[in-house]
Amino acid sequence: MSGEHKTVIKGNSSKYVKLNVGGSLHYTTIGTLTKQDTMLRAMFSGRMEVLTDSEGWILIDRCGKHFGAILNFLRDGSVPLPETRRELRELLQEAKYYCVQELMTIIEQEDEKRYKKKPDEVEPICRVPLITSPREEQSIVTTSTKPIVKLMCNRHNNKYSYTNQSDDNLLKNLELFDKLSLRFKDRVLSVKDVIGSNEICCWSFYGHGQKIAEVCCTSIVYGTDKKHTKVEFPEARIYEETLNVLLYENRDKGPDESLMQATRGHTVGVSGYHSDDEPEERHDRDRGDRTRRK
Repeated sequence: MSGEHKTVIKGNSSKYVKLNVGGSLHYTTIGTLTKQDTMLRAMFSGRMEVLTDSEGWILIDRCGKHFGAILNFLRDGSVPLPETRRELRELLQEAKYYCVQELMTIIEQEDEKRYKKKPDEVEPICRVPLITSPREEQSIVTTSTKPIVKLMCNRHNNKYSYTNQSDDNLLKNLELFDKLSLRFKDRVLSVKDVIGSNEICCWSFYGHGQKIAEVCCTSIVYGTDKKHTKVEFPEARIYEETLNVLLYENRDKGPDESLMQATRGHTVGVSGYHSDDEPEERHDRDRGDRTRRK
């Protein structure tokens, strides 16, 4: 569409804005969009740029089928849930995308209530601690009897605009974390960090109370006019470090020396890992494109 441009939305809570979500049109206030701590608050509180067309519609590249339900939940704190499980899960995905945590919890509870399995069909449950302070992180790391895989996900820490595919890659990192948490729930303590530092998405791996490795999924690229934050999804490296941290399961005896020798110094190279969408010069390689080890 011609006339598209990026701008920052500012205004008081009573100001109305026009949204075009995948062709579904909505008209609401900034107060509604910023009512809860969600991705929409970050978009409409003046902290990041949004894309608008020549008629002033703010464009969101997402299916608009359930966006009305998202808005109604932000307005009222409740919303009728879909009748079918397929649509219930579709709404759950949208709630995850916009980071509407309370709605996610309600949908997951409703899904369990409606489609609760018999005892012999129950899937494994994994409890994931949520870090909200550095003191909590230190306590978990020093007291855990299991190796730790921590995902730091700070979606609102985007002082530069995202590049293409960054949102999708952030969701892929979150989905992989969920899968690994369930798969290794009896062997690894999975921890989610939402306070973070200066990164948007970063994996850390701990064994015997010490950080063993780190995979940072954020890098900075330079466009023609400004810096851009790029979120990547180095799936193979994340799997590799998750498997390596399993060597630290035995806290009394320490890691198996033969296995440590076999894996020591082995790091997936980054020379072949890049995106064809971003030909611009890369910076901050030390932070974004390699595995750091202590």
